[in-house]
Amino acid sequence: MGGSRFRMNGKGFSSSGLADTGDGGESGAAKFPPILQQVQDERKPETAGPTGKVCSKDGGNLVKETFYTALDLGTSKICSIVARVGAEGELKVLGSGIAPAQGIQKGCIENIEEVKAAVKAANDEARRYVGRIANSGAYLVVSGAHLTSVNSRGVWQAEGAPGGISQQEMHRFIQSALPRLEEHREVLHVIPMGYQVDGLSGVRNPTGLHASQVQLEAHVITGEAAILKNAVTAATANRIPVNGMVAQSLAAAEAVLTADEREVGVILVDIGGGSTDVTLFSYGNPVCTTVLPVGGSQLTRDLAVAERIPYYVAEEVKIQWGSALPELIPADEEVLLPGGPGEQERVTFRRALSEPLNARMLEILEMAIRRLSEQTGLNRLPDGGIVFTGAGAELAGLRELTEKHLSGPVRIAYPENVAGLPSQLRKPGFSAAVGALLWGIKHQGERRSYRGAVSGGNAESPGEAIARGYKSFLDRIKRTAEKVGR
Repeated sequence: MGGSRFRMNGKGFSSSGLADTGDGGESGAAKFPPILQQVQDERKPETAGPTGKVCSKDGGNLVKETFYTALDLGTSKICSIVARVGAEGELKVLGSGIAPAQGIQKGCIENIEEVKAAVKAANDEARRYVGRIANSGAYLVVSGAHLTSVNSRGVWQAEGAPGGISQQEMHRFIQSALPRLEEHREVLHVIPMGYQVDGLSGVRNPTGLHASQVQLEAHVITGEAAILKNAVTAATANRIPVNGMVAQSLAAAEAVLTADEREVGVILVDIGGGSTDVTLFSYGNPVCTTVLPVGGSQLTRDLAVAERIPYYVAEEVKIQWGSALPELIPADEEVLLPGGPGEQERVTFRRALSEPLNARMLEILEMAIRRLSEQTGLNRLPDGGIVFTGAGAELAGLRELTEKHLSGPVRIAYPENVAGLPSQLRKPGFSAAVGALLWGIKHQGERRSYRGAVSGGNAESPGEAIARGYKSFLDRIKRTAEKVGR
């Protein structure tokens, strides 16, 4: 065969990208790039303080600082990040750790002992440079097809208090608007989308208004209680209190979406190892959240079957030479693949090698749009277009493939507008973990108790957490108004 040729070393990983280990536990799948990425922050001398806090010496004064921990329980990797907020509001990452995920299939824990060990490895490495202080609690990123969403409506007859609608009344109202759930389901998020006050729609904050009737529409995300309990157990078994859990798409949105995109409408597609999280945003809030049971590991498996190569070799081939749109590759470009046991190396065309990746990625794209269309009536891309993130979004040609089949803006996103974030974490595969940190900072002080699981001391009830979530919602409105005023 003629044309350009590339050679690949079949003895292990050679690229700088993170490799998926897959779901099926194939032989060789445990091979993984260097387990740890850590960032040692140049920081002032610190003295151990109360639980989860340090006291930095600043001009002779001791200033209490809070640590935030994000723990991303992915199908292909477990990622832990420890950070604090600097004096000017910037994110100070103190350490990060990564371990290959064993015992997780499509976001659901199947072997709790393996997951506990992976969480310990990732968290220990992330905390290596933090010092011996108590863990203030983590925000867990969770995913899987068990997560579902519904938009719930509630109607409340205001009492006509002289001071208008109080925050306490709004807290009770939001809690009463929760949909009835089956015993095995757990409320993960309740996000107010908007209010109608005495027939006036589009009201975002009715607190303080005088009204006789208030209607609420909220986006509610729920999950299987047992699956969520297993995630909490994997953390608490390592003495990591859980402050709250965050759906993967909402966590990723914190790190990669702009306020304008949320407002005009955008579709966020987070392609993970075992599943793909899809969320439609409109007028600043999520209106539909769904999870597809297919992800990056399926692309790797398709390639391994098509080329008759081991899974871990297929992962490396996908990262180095794969493309979601084969027509972008010169027709004569060749790749030298290592042979399997007892087989010799062989040459294949790079374009042909990418065909199964194209078919699977196109299927993911079509499934995402179809699912949103069925649940919301969506018939075209919103003005903000579609944003891809997650490790699967790093596949070459994904943006061009989407632009070929859909009309609208398309971009591949990673955490970039986060002050103080080290370069190692500025990759699509870390969007959810970084976003969980930002979520924790935004919901500072929130602690959730989950059904049948212990999440640490001073845990709030679901109703109290919903109320606190509403307060955070009001705070976001206030910050947005201040930005507009400036």
